[in-house]
Amino acid sequence: MIEVLVLYYSRYGATEALAREVCKGVDSVKNCSARLRTVPAVSAVTESTENSVPESGPPYATLDDLGQCSGIVMGSPTRFGNMSAALKYFLDTTGTDWVKGTLTGKPAGVFTSTSTLHGGNESTLLTMAIPLLHHGMLYVGLPFSEESLSSTTTGGSPYGASHVSWNKKPDTLSDDEKRLAIALGKRVAEIATKLVD
Repeated sequence: MIEVLVLYYSRYGATEALAREVCKGVDSVKNCSARLRTVPAVSAVTESTENSVPESGPPYATLDDLGQCSGIVMGSPTRFGNMSAALKYFLDTTGTDWVKGTLTGKPAGVFTSTSTLHGGNESTLLTMAIPLLHHGMLYVGLPFSEESLSSTTTGGSPYGASHVSWNKKPDTLSDDEKRLAIALGKRVAEIATKLVD
């Protein structure tokens, strides 16, 4: 069984909702399984403010997850056109894996959520891709052969899946957003299976 790490940070539930749809796409591929992980919040306070195990939801990611999985799909809410500090903090701890080449040659995709249509979706997707490219990963986007990419009036981008939560509950995804998140997970999983063979 090939595992794909679905790694995310979510503050209000929107990015987590996308992550769960990405997992459906990964799980739809024969001999593939999604490994859902999150990261703890960070604080300007210097002492630890999070429990070592989350009270609910998926476990926190560890560096072992990177080596044990055959691909990564990573998600974050948009913070001024960039990924959240919590996800960036986790990535900043992966220097040893970068030196070892742990992620080299593995496929990677990204997803994000914003509260507004022009809230920095695409710049966040692209800035999340940069550390993955530094790790030698193979960036997987969404081609326009995905019909929802051409019809969506909410989230979605050739750079990755996205969600716009404006004027609705943060975790209420549109049908197009769900389809594109599932398609992203499926594409990364399909590529991972081809690379492992």
